[in-house]
Amino acid sequence: MSSKISKIAVLTSGGDSPGMNAAIRAVVRTSLHYKLQVYGVNRGYEGLIDNDFTQMAYHSVSNIIQRGGTILRSSRSEKFRTVEGMQTAFDNLAKNEINGLVVIGGDGSFKGAKELSEKFAINCIGIPGTIDNDLYGTDYTLGYDTAINTAMHAIDNIRDTAAAHDRLFFIEVMGRDAGFIALRSGIAGGAEAILVPEMKTNLDQLTSTIEAGWKKKKQSMIVVIAEGDDAGGAFKVAESVKKKIKNCEIKVSILGHIQRGGSPTCLDRVLGSRMGVAAVEALLNGDKNVMLGLEHRSIVHIPFSKAIKHHKVINKNLLELSEILST
Repeated sequence: MSSKISKIAVLTSGGDSPGMNAAIRAVVRTSLHYKLQVYGVNRGYEGLIDNDFTQMAYHSVSNIIQRGGTILRSSRSEKFRTVEGMQTAFDNLAKNEINGLVVIGGDGSFKGAKELSEKFAINCIGIPGTIDNDLYGTDYTLGYDTAINTAMHAIDNIRDTAAAHDRLFFIEVMGRDAGFIALRSGIAGGAEAILVPEMKTNLDQLTSTIEAGWKKKKQSMIVVIAEGDDAGGAFKVAESVKKKIKNCEIKVSILGHIQRGGSPTCLDRVLGSRMGVAAVEALLNGDKNVMLGLEHRSIVHIPFSKAIKHHKVINKNLLELSEILST
C-alpha cells in the first residue's frame, strides 16, 4: 500500500449501537499496525468543532470489544450543520495534520461526512453503525444483530408471563422509519402479528387474526410493533383492538433503549472488527467518500451518495412467512 495518509481520526456519531467499540478498536490497532498516528474524536462532530481529540495507543482500546455503547461517546451536532461549524471542524483536522477520517454512524452521519469530504481536502470512510439496519448497500449494520437478539429475548420473557395469564401483549420495538427489528425479532419470537412502517396497518385484519387465535385456544398472543408503524404505536393499536375485543386482557410493553445497549453479539464484534480494518486500508488505498458494506459476506464500498439516496427495502417474503407461521 502506498498513500499520503499519515494521521487518521475516528469518531462515532448519532445513536450508539453495539459493535461500535469493536470497530474503534480495529481502526486504532490497524492504524498502528501500518505505522500511522490515530486519534479518537470525543462526542462525534461536536468534538471535531471543539478540537476534542485524543491520541490513541494500543492500550487505549484494550478490553472494549465486549462493551456496548461507544468509548468515544456520541452526539448529534447542530453546529456541524452550519457552514461555520463545518469550517471549524476542518480547521481543527488540518491543525492536527489529520488527513483521513473514519465516521461510524448512520444516514445523518454520512451526509455530514459526504459534505465535509466534498468541501474540504479530507478523505472520509463510513462504517454503518445503527441498530435499525436501514442503510442501503449493506446486509447488516453494526448493532442490528445485537438489537434483534435483545428484542427476541425480551419477547421470550414476555411470552412466559403472557401464557401464564392468557394475555395478549403488544410489544413495541425500535424502528421509527424501518421495520427490520420488528420483523426479525417477531418471527424469532413467534409473534401472531408484526406491524412495520413499510406496510399500512389494517386494524380490522389484525383484530380478526387475534380472534382466530383465541378460537384455536392459544394460551397467549404476541403482536410486535415497530415504533414508526402508521397506526401510532403499541398503545394506540392496543386501544383500538380493546374496543373491538371486550373479553381479552391486553398488556403493552415498550422495549425502548434496552435494544441499544448491552454486550454485542459475536456477529457484531466480528463485523465491527472487519470494517475497522477495511476502513483504514481503504484510506491507505486512496479511497474516500464511501461507506463500507457487507454483501454476501464480503466487504464492499458504497459511495456515500448512493447509500444516502437509496433506501433498503424490507423483505416481503419474510412478512408473508410470519403470517403463515402465525396461523
